[in-house]
Parts: sequence; structure tokens; C-alpha cells
Amino acid sequence: MFQLNQLSPMKKTIILMLATVVAMVAVAQQLALTTNTSPIVRIADAAFVWDETVYDFGKIKLNEPVAHEFTFTNAGDEPLLIAAVKASCGCTVTEYTKDPIPSGGKGYVKATYNAAKAGVFSKTVTITANTSESTVLLTIKGEVVE
Repeated sequence: MFQLNQLSPMKKTIILMLATVVAMVAVAQQLALTTNTSPIVRIADAAFVWDETVYDFGKIKLNEPVAHEFTFTNAGDEPLLIAAVKASCGCTVTEYTKDPIPSGGKGYVKATYNAAKAGVFSKTVTITANTSESTVLLTIKGEVVE
């Protein structure tokens, strides 16, 4: 039987170098296989593409409601269906597209804010839908002046 300790130091070095080269070639081939292939990217779900997700009203007057309509496109392959829209407080009322939005179609989420006190505000609206990111957060902000 062959024993490594019976070889001369020179032969041990040569065997070690050959083993290293074989291992490097194997790793390089595997790396070439994984980096030279182009994965097929396909959006199978519905997908939001928002025109904006944050809106700043700037300065608004106390007790005078303001509204902003956030718009989006369904960039996915499936119809997009909004399951729920929830405002972070009772001072914000929402409306939204209730019908399924087909691929390439447009929809909206409208947030109406009624300020009851002066000062800076930042409110959120959470959208739950059949998209890969199951929830989306929209933000309205500004400053209420008397």
C-alpha cells in the first residue's frame, strides 16, 4: 500500500501542488457555470410600481382637510388586488381602487388628512395586496398652522 510519508519531500510538494491545481480548476469551472448563465427573470405575481410613496403637503391650515392620491401601475403578470388599506390614525381617511387591476393597468390610493392640532405631522397608510411584497407603506407629512 502507498504511504505518503515514504515519499521524498520533493515528491510530496509536487503531489500537493497537483492537488491544489486540480481543486482550483474544479472551482473555476463551477464558478464559470454559475456566473455565465443568465437566469430567466419573470414577474409571476402582481407588482406595484408607485409614482411616489411619500407626499409632503408643506404647510396646511388647521381643521381644513387635505388629500393626496398616490398612483401606481401593476407591473406584474397577474391582476393586482388590494385586500386592505389601513391608515395609522383616525385623522386620515382612505379610498382606493377596489377592482382588480390588470397587468399594465393603473390604480390609486387616496389619503385625506384632517388636522385637529397644530404642528408637524407624519402619517402612514399600509396597503396589503397580492404582490410579492405583501404590504406597502405610503407616507403623508407636513406642518399644520393655525
